[in-house]
Amino acid sequence: MSSTLQELKDTSALSGANAAYIEGLYEQFLETPSSVSEAWQSYFSSLGANHDTPRGPVLEQFIALGKQSPMAMSAGSGNVELERCQSQVTDLINDYRRLGHLRCSVDPLGLQPQIDVPELALSYHKLSTADLNTEFDAAGACGMGRASLKAIIATLDKTYCGSIGAEIMHVTDSIRRKWLLKRFEAIQGKPSFSLEQKLRMLSKLIAAQGLEKYLGTKYVGQKRFSIEGGDTLIPMMDALTSHAASFGVNEIVVGMAHRGRLNMLVNYLGKAPTTLFDEFEGKVQDEFSGDVKYHKGFSSNVQTPSGVMHLSMAYNPSHLETVDPVVEGMVRAKQWRRDDTERQQVLPVLLHGDASFAGQGVVQETFNLSQVEGSTTGGTVHIVINNQIGFTTDVIDSRSTRYCTDIAKMVDAPILHVNGDDPEACVFALQLLYDYRREFKQDIVIDLVCYRRHGHNEADEPAMTQPTMYKVIKKHPVPYLVYSEQLQQEGLVSAEQVQQMVKDYRASLDQGKPVVEIDSEKSRGDKSPYSPDWDQYSETDWRKNPETNFGKKQLLAIAQKITQAFGDFPLQPQVAKLIANREKMAKGELPIDWGFAETLAYASLLLDGYPVRISGEDVQRGTFGHRHATLHNFETGDSYMPLAHLGPKQAPIWIYNSILSEYAVMGFELGYASACPESLVIWEAQFGDFANGAQIIVDQFLSSAEQKWKQKSGLVLFLPHGYEGQGPEHSSARLERYLQLCAQHNMQVCVPTTPAQVFHMLRRQMLRKLRKPLIVMTPKSMLRSHMAVSPIEDLAEGKFLPVIGEIDSDIIADKVIRVVMCSGKIYYDILSKRRDVGITNTAIVRIEQIYPFPDQELAAQLAKYPNAVNVVWTQEEPRNQGTWYSMRHNMLAAVGDKQNLSCISRPASAAPAGGYMSTHVKRQKQVVADALGIVAE
Repeated sequence: MSSTLQELKDTSALSGANAAYIEGLYEQFLETPSSVSEAWQSYFSSLGANHDTPRGPVLEQFIALGKQSPMAMSAGSGNVELERCQSQVTDLINDYRRLGHLRCSVDPLGLQPQIDVPELALSYHKLSTADLNTEFDAAGACGMGRASLKAIIATLDKTYCGSIGAEIMHVTDSIRRKWLLKRFEAIQGKPSFSLEQKLRMLSKLIAAQGLEKYLGTKYVGQKRFSIEGGDTLIPMMDALTSHAASFGVNEIVVGMAHRGRLNMLVNYLGKAPTTLFDEFEGKVQDEFSGDVKYHKGFSSNVQTPSGVMHLSMAYNPSHLETVDPVVEGMVRAKQWRRDDTERQQVLPVLLHGDASFAGQGVVQETFNLSQVEGSTTGGTVHIVINNQIGFTTDVIDSRSTRYCTDIAKMVDAPILHVNGDDPEACVFALQLLYDYRREFKQDIVIDLVCYRRHGHNEADEPAMTQPTMYKVIKKHPVPYLVYSEQLQQEGLVSAEQVQQMVKDYRASLDQGKPVVEIDSEKSRGDKSPYSPDWDQYSETDWRKNPETNFGKKQLLAIAQKITQAFGDFPLQPQVAKLIANREKMAKGELPIDWGFAETLAYASLLLDGYPVRISGEDVQRGTFGHRHATLHNFETGDSYMPLAHLGPKQAPIWIYNSILSEYAVMGFELGYASACPESLVIWEAQFGDFANGAQIIVDQFLSSAEQKWKQKSGLVLFLPHGYEGQGPEHSSARLERYLQLCAQHNMQVCVPTTPAQVFHMLRRQMLRKLRKPLIVMTPKSMLRSHMAVSPIEDLAEGKFLPVIGEIDSDIIADKVIRVVMCSGKIYYDILSKRRDVGITNTAIVRIEQIYPFPDQELAAQLAKYPNAVNVVWTQEEPRNQGTWYSMRHNMLAAVGDKQNLSCISRPASAAPAGGYMSTHVKRQKQVVADALGIVAE
C-alpha cells in the first residue's frame, strides 16, 4: 500500500460515513486533478480513475477500505472528529455557493435590509471559533486546496458576498453548474482589468451622465426617461460588444423599453446627437404618423477591436416587454440569413425593467420559447435595469418573489446580481455569462441593481411615493464620480484628467456628430448580403397583382410527388384515407379540397424559391386535421414532411408546433417576418379568437408598425372562423377588431371561400412587390365540405378574386331583383337554401377581400343587375360584430343611390355566439331565410 493511501486510511478519510464528501472530491478530480490534494490524486490514480470510470465501484472501495480501518471504528478518535468537521466545512462551502447572494452588497444606495442567513454561521454547521485555525480541504473551492477555516471563510465572503450575488446552484445540469462555479470563483470577487479597459469604462460612464445632463439642461421638463442611476448599462453594453465580437459575433439585436433608450441610441448605437435634438425640437416630419422619440429603433455599424459589428435596436411601444419575442424572431431570421446554424453570429440582447420583468406574462412565454426547436436563438443575454421601484410601486407590491429575476429559474438560467456602482463587477459578470451563453447556448440574466435619479419621467415627483429613498438618492454621487474616485485612489487617473474627459464629451455633443466610432465604409442601412432588401417591396397599389397561376402539368407532378414520395410509410387509418384521397386529386379523379390546395400553394412557392415558415398550436396536422403536412409513422412514430422533399433546388420549409401561447409566438413570427420578407411566414390560431391573447402584437406592431416606424411585415395570420354551433369562443375570430384597425392600406383582411382562392391568395402574398400583413378568416366545416372544392384548372390558370360574382347559370341577370352580398361559410348555406327552394331572382355576390375594400370590383358585379331593388349584406356574426359597422360605408358607395342596402345578421350581442346547438341552428336558419327574403322553417 502506498504511503499516501496509508495516510488516508490512518485519518479515517475512507470511512463509509464520508462517502458523499469523497464522491465530491472524486468528481472534482475527474474534472481537474490538480484541484485535490496530492494524497487524493495519488489514490484516485491508483484506482485507474478517469472520465470513463463509473463512480459506484470507486465508492464501494472507499466504503470497504473504511470498514477495514481501525480508526473508522474509534468513535472517540480525534481524527474522526476532524473528518466530521471536514464534512461540515464542505456543507458550509456549498451553503455559501447557494445562499451567499443573500448577504451581498449589491444595492448602491445601501437601503436593502441585511438578511440573516443562518446557514452561513459557524454554529449552524456545529463549528466554532476554535476551529478557525484548523486546516481543512476546500476541495478546490475558489481555487483553494487545504487552508485554515478562517482563510476559507474570508475567501468565500469575498467571492460570494461582495458586489456580485451569484445564483447558479439552481442550474440542474452538473456540467454547466461546475463550469459556472469554476469561472466565477476564479476571481474571488475581484475581477482584473487593464488600465485601458478601466479608462474605457470611465469614459462610458461620463458619456452616460453627460448626455442626460445635456438634455436635462437644454430641454427642461421634456420626457426622456433618463438612465441616471443605471449609467453602468452603457459601459456594460460597450464591453459586451467588444467581447462578443472577439468570439465571432457579427450582429447584436437589442430590445428594450423606454428607460435609458435615448442614451443607448447615442452612446451605444451611434445615433447622431443632432438627430436626437431635432426630435426634441419637433423638426422631423413626414407623411407617416411617427412615434415618440423613446420608442424608436436604430441600426448602425460600429467599430470594435475585432472588426465591424452591426448593431440594431428594435422599435418598441409602451407595452414594455412586448418587444421580447419580436427581437427573438428577428434574430432567428437573421441567423438563417447568415447560415448561422450554431447561433453564434447574431446575438439577442433584451434589456428589461425590474417590475415588468417580474410582472408581465410575455416574459415567461419568451423564456418558454428559448429552448424550443422552432424558436431557439442559441441563448439570450437578459439585463434587468433594476431601479428597485419599477414605475412608482414599492417592491413589496410589485411581485411575490424575492428577486425580480426569479422567473428566469424556470429555464435554469444563471443569474448574477450586480451593484450598479461597481462597473468592473458589472462588466465581469456580463462577460462571464456571455461566455456561458456561447458555451452552452442558454439564456443568461444580469440583475443590474441600481436606482432612478428622477421620477418615472422627468416631470414626475418620486418623493410622493418613495420619500426616504429619494433623500438618499439626492445625496448619492452619480456613478462616474463613484468610479473616478476609486481610480484616483488607485493612482490610475487624476481629478484633472476626469474633468477633461467630461469637457471633451460635452464638446462632442455640441458638435452634434456621432460619439461612437461608426464604420465609415458601411453606413447605416448598408445592403449587405445578410440584410433584407425592403426597397424591392415598394409597391403601394394592391390591385397590381402578378400572375399567380402555376402550370397544370407541373402542378399535377408535384401533387403526385407529395402523395407518393414517402413509399412504405404506415399511416394512421384516418390519415391514410386523407392521403389516398389526395392521390386521387393528384390524378384528377377528385376536385381539390382546401387542405390540398393549401399544400400545393406551399409546394409551388418552395419550387419558386420562397421559404415557408408556419407555426402555431397543432399546425403540423392542423387543428381540424386538414393539413397533415407532417406525417407520422403509425408503428415507430417517426415523422416525414413531404414538402421538404420536392427537389434539390427547393427553398426550405419549417412547420413547427408551438408552445401553448399566442402572445409570444405571434410576436416571434412577426419579428421573423419583419427581418425576412422573402419568406412566407404564417401564424395559425387554434381557434381564431385565441389571437385575442396576442392583441398587443396586433395593435402595436402588426397594424401600425409601418405608420409609426416605417417597419414593414408580410406576416400572415390564419384565424379559423365560422359559426358551427361550437359556442362563443369557437365561432368568431373577432373579424371586427381587425377591420377597426384597418386604414391607409396598412394590412389585408381576406375571407376566401374556395381552395383555388386560398392557393392564389398565398401565392399573391409572395409574388407581388408589396408586403403587408395578411389576416385570413380560415374555414372549419368548409375544410371537408363537398361544395368547397376547386377543379385543378382553377389553381393552374386562375387568380385571386377580391369579389366573386354569381356562379349559377340559371340566375338571369335581368330578372334579378335582390342581391345578397356575403363572405365566408354562410355563402354555402345561402346557396344551398336557394337551390333547395328554387329561387331564381336572387343573385349572390361574395366579397373575398374585405380590406382594402374592393369597391370597384363590387360595383362592377352589382352593375350586372340593373333591376335589383334590394341589396342586402348578410353575415353570421351579430349586428355589432363582423363586417357591417366597419365596411357599410364602402358598401354604400359601391351600391350607389339606385338600390337600398340593409344588413341581415344575428341581433346585436355581447357574446359572439350562442352556447347551445339548438339555439345556433334556429338563428342560422333565420339569417339564411332573411337573406333570401323567405320565411324561416
